[in-house]
Amino acid sequence: MVDRPPFRADHVGSYLRPQRLAVAREAFFAGKIEPEALRAVEDECIVEVVRAQENVGLRGITDGEFRRTYFHVDFLEKLAGVSVSYGEFVAKFRKDDGSEVGFKPPTMHVEGLVRHTKPIQGADFDFLKSQTKQTPKVCIPAPSMLHFRGGRQAISKAIYPDLESFYDDLTAAYRAEIADLAARGCRYLQFDDTNLAYLCDPAIRESTKARGDDPDDLTRLYCRLINDSIRDRPKDMTVSVHLCRGNFKSAWVAQGGYEPVAEILLNEMAIDGFFLEYDDERSGDFAPLRFTPKGKMIVLGIMSSKSAAVESKDALKKRIDEAARYVPLEQCCLSHQCGFSSTSHGNDLTEADEWKKLARTVEVAREVWGEA
Repeated sequence: MVDRPPFRADHVGSYLRPQRLAVAREAFFAGKIEPEALRAVEDECIVEVVRAQENVGLRGITDGEFRRTYFHVDFLEKLAGVSVSYGEFVAKFRKDDGSEVGFKPPTMHVEGLVRHTKPIQGADFDFLKSQTKQTPKVCIPAPSMLHFRGGRQAISKAIYPDLESFYDDLTAAYRAEIADLAARGCRYLQFDDTNLAYLCDPAIRESTKARGDDPDDLTRLYCRLINDSIRDRPKDMTVSVHLCRGNFKSAWVAQGGYEPVAEILLNEMAIDGFFLEYDDERSGDFAPLRFTPKGKMIVLGIMSSKSAAVESKDALKKRIDEAARYVPLEQCCLSHQCGFSSTSHGNDLTEADEWKKLARTVEVAREVWGEA
């Protein structure tokens, strides 16, 4: 049995928001209820989602990201020096049926010195930890999420004429947050990073070059930022990273296999496990996993959080066998390719669908690795 995460049956982090939570958040943003009232509803819903995870057999437990609207913005905007604006541009997410989903994502800018002035996830982690006897997991956006989208133009040249100073301040802020979480007992931390997966897409690699950035240099930079952020972590804290090609209302942004980033990513990022999106042909084949060094775990995201259909056991086992041609089976785990609700909007399936799919994850993991 794997006593340390990532676990054989694991999950990326976010869950579909219950309707009463969505109503409470809307009322809060409309100024109709106080923050305490919203948090009370969040607490109730988190207790329920924790029990559901335990009942289905998961060992890594999250709060479903029920206190967030966006997986990344809600964290990053709490760093001093970061501002958020809305409506600057429209992102086009695509669905497998060829349709598009328009979305105006928040845009982050660095307009002051980046500082960690207070705990960000601390109180939320304390509550989660109090509600489970399993392993509570905290998911936070990777530091690259404050750089890639806007690049140099989103970081004030007056404040940071030298980007190295920005990187130093950013990783120092992350170290402070991680130290606080560690002191509270957090031993399972996950970074969510869409950018490294976006850099697998040939079109995005070309647009990155066009703005003056080298995709391989960025891959090494983003590995370094995580390494610098976790360099003081306790030895018994497991750190993983999740790569995603976009996940909004069951739609996606990028495509392309991991070959362009795999050798750098798997060998230069000093973490314990990689949650890799592998639910359809957009993610390419398993060959890039040949670069996986001993001691690092690969969580195969071969199940889909975007659709209601429950994958067959035989199909999943076949895919696991295919992956095991390139990385030892004992270094593999199973999950969905992403969370069910990277933003509060959620994917196109029901809560009942969500739990059926998670039950299948646990079922297959037990049959493949023999763990109860």
